[in-house]
Amino acid sequence: MSLQRLDIAPRLSQAVVANGFVTTAGVVPDDATQDVVGQTRQVLAKIEDLLKRAGTDKSKLVSATIYLPALADFAGMNSVWDAWLVPGQAPARACVIAQLVNPAWRVEISAVAAI
Repeated sequence: MSLQRLDIAPRLSQAVVANGFVTTAGVVPDDATQDVVGQTRQVLAKIEDLLKRAGTDKSKLVSATIYLPALADFAGMNSVWDAWLVPGQAPARACVIAQLVNPAWRVEISAVAAI
């Protein structure tokens, strides 16, 4: 089995391609001063870039896990998520309320897509 790792860091790779799938790490925003809407846009743009570099796109998403620090962020995140999805191509999804490593982060998303 061959593996392709994207953006390798000491503790993780931002994405790994294996067996016809790409799995992303938890993707977080670069600019944590924005609200959940702005941060979700950043995160989804980064995921879209990772998918493109892996040879796929958001229409082939298989699953996503979304982490929010507060239920109050759910509607704002969903407004961006819903607009970003390819109609009729929604992946399986879980959304979890969790304490994120950086208290300024309003969203973290990991995804799996078919190649």
